[in-house]
Amino acid sequence: MTVWEKVGKRAGAFGLAVSAVAAGAAIGLAAERYAIGRSFRRDQRAKSEPFGLLRGEPRYVTAEDGVQLYVEVEEPEQAESPVTLVFSHGYVLNQDSWHYQRKEFRRRFRCVFWDQRGHGRSWRGAPETANIDQLGRDLRAVLEATAPDGPVVLIGHSMGGMTVMALADQYPELFGDRVLGVGLVSTSAGRLADVTLGIPAYTAKIVRRLAPRLMETLRRQAELIERGRRASSDLSYVLTKRYSFASDVPPALVEFAAEIIESTPIDVVADFYPAFDSHDKLRALPVLQRTETLVLVGERDLLTPVEHSAAIVDAVPGAELVIVPHGGHLVMLEHPEVVNRHIVELVERCARYLAAERKSRRDRRADGTTMSEGPAA
Repeated sequence: MTVWEKVGKRAGAFGLAVSAVAAGAAIGLAAERYAIGRSFRRDQRAKSEPFGLLRGEPRYVTAEDGVQLYVEVEEPEQAESPVTLVFSHGYVLNQDSWHYQRKEFRRRFRCVFWDQRGHGRSWRGAPETANIDQLGRDLRAVLEATAPDGPVVLIGHSMGGMTVMALADQYPELFGDRVLGVGLVSTSAGRLADVTLGIPAYTAKIVRRLAPRLMETLRRQAELIERGRRASSDLSYVLTKRYSFASDVPPALVEFAAEIIESTPIDVVADFYPAFDSHDKLRALPVLQRTETLVLVGERDLLTPVEHSAAIVDAVPGAELVIVPHGGHLVMLEHPEVVNRHIVELVERCARYLAAERKSRRDRRADGTTMSEGPAA
């Protein structure tokens, strides 16, 4: 091979290499542009969402201690099912955290959304009423006022799921009779002190140890801290994204979630915090065997990790466990299509049971016998 042939061969190899690099760069650039474009389009869609603007028929329900609980009822012209869905939101949130569920179901099912005491538009109670058992009694009051008869499906997220457990603990007779279905989303039946919050276990223990003192400071200095809270919106955004979502959600959605969290008064945050360390409703869970039960959690939930949902399912044989890939704590906002699909399936199971029960009652009346029981687990 001559020198020129060698040069030509090397030049050809170099050209191929350059071409490959250029092609790779072009593909990478195209992929990046596609990702940016897709992210931009998703954010534009999120910005066009009527976050916080979907409203139902407003009313107030009086709790046992006189606290006024704000409720909205969605009455579709022609519901797909006789079942009423009652949605209970989580800690430092409000009923708007069910945005995508309200959007999907408001014209399909009769829905009740409410703000738990101290949250959203509901009144605050005395500090000593900031506990899970009281929330269970509040839910009973909401049910009596908004769904006094007919079948009900209870959906609770995080603290809202604990509220449903507290209702089951105090009013087990409702389950399998009035309450035909339960959906527990990103929640826990207890042992929340063991949660590491996605940080090293040793650091988490220190945080847990300091938390009561911090909460007392928040309560005493509420006005001062509220001013600082409003001035630290960037930090709020980062923390909300970190602890609420596990995937690349649009900034507009993170901002919406952060605004809900920031709207909860800091002294309410402090009042309710101790309730989670003492929360233990494992003993109430067997009652849910009388109902169709869905337990759903994000795969990467840092606040109520998957093992907490698994523990619930272990205590409720027959319950359905759904782990949502790439899902964080606010999975109903992050992956609404998945959450909505499973809620619909839950309602459909309850409707099928209801239809079968009605047929069975007709048959029993025909042969002169009577009996009643809840849905099979």
